[in-house]
Amino acid sequence: MDFDVLSIVQMIGGLALFIYGMTTMGKGLERAAGSKLEKTLEKMTGNVVTALLMGMVVTMVIQSSSATTVMVVGFVNAGIMTLKQSVGVILGANIGTTITAQILRLSGGEGSGSLFMDLLKPKNLAYIIVLVGVIIMMIAKKRRTRDIADIFTGFGILFIGMSVMEGAVAPLADLPQFADLFAAISNPVLGVLVGAGVTAIIQSSSASVGILQALSTTGAITYSAAIPIILGQNIGTCITAFLSSVGGSKNARRTAMVHFYFNLIGSILFLIGIYAIQYTVGFSFWDNAIDKGGIANFHTLFNLTCTVLFLPFTGLLVKLATASVPAEETQEDPLAKLEPRFLTTPSLALDQAQRCIADMGDTAKQNFHLATDPLFGGAAANEEIFHEHEAFLDRAEVEIGRYLTTIHNIRSVDQRRQMAEMMHSLSDFEKIGDYAQNIFERADEFREAGLSFSPSAMQELRTMCEAVAEVLDMTVDGYDNQAVSTARMVEPLEEVVDTMKERLKSRHIERLGRNECTMQTGIHFLDIVHDLEKISDHCSNIAIYTIQLAEGAAEFDTHAYVKQAYKETPQFAEKLKFYQNKYLTKIDEVEAME
Repeated sequence: MDFDVLSIVQMIGGLALFIYGMTTMGKGLERAAGSKLEKTLEKMTGNVVTALLMGMVVTMVIQSSSATTVMVVGFVNAGIMTLKQSVGVILGANIGTTITAQILRLSGGEGSGSLFMDLLKPKNLAYIIVLVGVIIMMIAKKRRTRDIADIFTGFGILFIGMSVMEGAVAPLADLPQFADLFAAISNPVLGVLVGAGVTAIIQSSSASVGILQALSTTGAITYSAAIPIILGQNIGTCITAFLSSVGGSKNARRTAMVHFYFNLIGSILFLIGIYAIQYTVGFSFWDNAIDKGGIANFHTLFNLTCTVLFLPFTGLLVKLATASVPAEETQEDPLAKLEPRFLTTPSLALDQAQRCIADMGDTAKQNFHLATDPLFGGAAANEEIFHEHEAFLDRAEVEIGRYLTTIHNIRSVDQRRQMAEMMHSLSDFEKIGDYAQNIFERADEFREAGLSFSPSAMQELRTMCEAVAEVLDMTVDGYDNQAVSTARMVEPLEEVVDTMKERLKSRHIERLGRNECTMQTGIHFLDIVHDLEKISDHCSNIAIYTIQLAEGAAEFDTHAYVKQAYKETPQFAEKLKFYQNKYLTKIDEVEAME
């Protein structure tokens, strides 16, 4: 049998089946685990050993060190994992990726003459496993069951692809040119370049090692040829992390550099060490044919040894990566937390969106103080900073909203509620910013016109600003920490702000009637009071969404909640009375002094 065009087509088809099977099995395992893998990876990286173990386990499950590294780049880019924490995960991922090669060594083997034993051979058992997976898929009604079907079919197709590749390359064993080719690749530099190049093209070290294992069945590949290729494959796999980090933060790019330096330095040290031993002592197996098990073992040995060597020197890797990607002058964008890599993992994507909305709340609060503090003798607001904040709020509403609507696979009722709460809250925070801008502009016009409020009006306005500032503080804190106890304190104070608005309006109209204020100052006063009350209203909305999400309410009906709140336990009435005494008493004192 000759190696012809049909053999090449079969080889490529087998590789396609191999990659498809590996991807399908990995995704099935990942979905079956839900978001637990990513959430655990995010949390259990406190020390390098724990991070290493987590990186290894996650990579064994999803069958791809590249996917794990891309995930880590995303965590670092989003600010939920530090560069130092990422190192351990990357070391573990390099060990975890060797599991695929160890599984593939099971394929093949000679027949035993027993039908039962022949059926248990991996390349034959693969078809049975695929059949089981397809049957499960056809009868499955639940998503979790279909995920299990994907695991079975992916696992079977992985071995079928390997078997097809082995069959396609079998004729190469009789070609002297093939043996000559691998004799040339015994040149270590050329072997490293070939391994790195192939892996970079297909972006999977597991797949490229699988190709090498398939080629090894010809018996034409020696240890001297395979070892440099395997080292190159470990370098080539870094391309995926590099591509993933493009456009990311400096620490995201540094994470990709950590991955690169680990594999590059490890490969150089291994290459020098192995060839030094070969040329001085010599390996008895050096010119022997390597098999699939030998490839798997060396792949595992390389990554285990490098991990042990680098474990005490993780700080050096961080320093190298930091030096390679120097600090930038530009400020990091808070919306960088909206990691596109997390869109397929709803829990992570929602967490990141919530952090960005919390940033909106902090920014809206800053603008509120920039707008109101100058009214009472504070330093004039920095107009440039104020408008930068307002532009951020406008942009954040659009970008976070777009991010939320593109999150995939939201099947959980709780996650759908969380997304609805976020859509409402980001709109309310943006509107708070708009009303703060109204106050800022009115105060600016007021100062430019040389106008001033009467002492009574000024004291009333100060009291209302203090009340709204407290409402805003509690709202932002309640949202940032998802603190229901804090959020519950917002509504009673908001009711007091509503009462203050009505009292201040009627009292200011009385002052206008007594000619204590001009019509022009009266309009500004009433407009600012209106804006303050609207800010309080939107704070109430956000607090209620926070409470209802925690309580698992089916719909976000703010009016229904308020009606219920009046009928609730004495806590609401108690807080209402507390805030009435705190703020309405001050208003009454101003009235008594007139």
